[in-house]
Amino acid sequence: MKLNCITVDDEPLALGLVSSFVEQTPFLRLHGKYINAIDALKVINTEDVHLVFLDIQMPELNGMELAKVLNQSHSGTQPRIVFTTAYNHFAIEGYKVDALGYLLKPFGYEEFLSTAIKAKNYFELVRNSTPGPDVEVKDNFLFVKSDYKLVRIDFDSILFVESLKDYVKIHLSGQSKPVVSLSSLKAIEEKLPPHKFLRIHRSFVVAISKVDSISKNAVHIGNTDISVGDLYKDAFRELISRWQ
Repeated sequence: MKLNCITVDDEPLALGLVSSFVEQTPFLRLHGKYINAIDALKVINTEDVHLVFLDIQMPELNGMELAKVLNQSHSGTQPRIVFTTAYNHFAIEGYKVDALGYLLKPFGYEEFLSTAIKAKNYFELVRNSTPGPDVEVKDNFLFVKSDYKLVRIDFDSILFVESLKDYVKIHLSGQSKPVVSLSSLKAIEEKLPPHKFLRIHRSFVVAISKVDSISKNAVHIGNTDISVGDLYKDAFRELISRWQ
């Protein structure tokens, strides 16, 4: 698998250096190089880009602002970011936007390659754990990003999945704290086997086998009561019919 990469830096020498590093790395493909974040954003929104090597301090739209814009997108094709900057005080902000790497200028090819390999391993893991639209789900688990790593979630351990603004909380049996991931509920729902899980509210997907009881307009899982949304009442009635 080759990763489509773009490089973004308003300094020509720095842009040329990181672009040359991409070109000499066998599993990377230089898709384009840009001197500003606005042009880069246009390409990201219209073409298949896996990885962005991104400077932070740039005019108009800086690299951190671009990363935040991308981080708000729930698209499954959202690229990952590797920051390339001369300022180490941006590192914490980089974690907040879920950057895959942080290269501090001046960096050599050895440091670049180490980060590139990390990116390659990440994409291979995601590809192997996330089926395409025409592929049957044969595994009994999925991987989600949480706390800057990929966490395996077994389907049979899921009680319910809750949406909270830009995040989801995956509540698991035998675990007091949910796994929190920056994702949309729709993106998680698409990875779950439909015969085992049911969307009953715009903010909740429940594991059918974990439902303890059903009342008029709610399901009950342990001590949690989950109301049924108006848009999902037909699915709710179908669930009830299975148990009558």
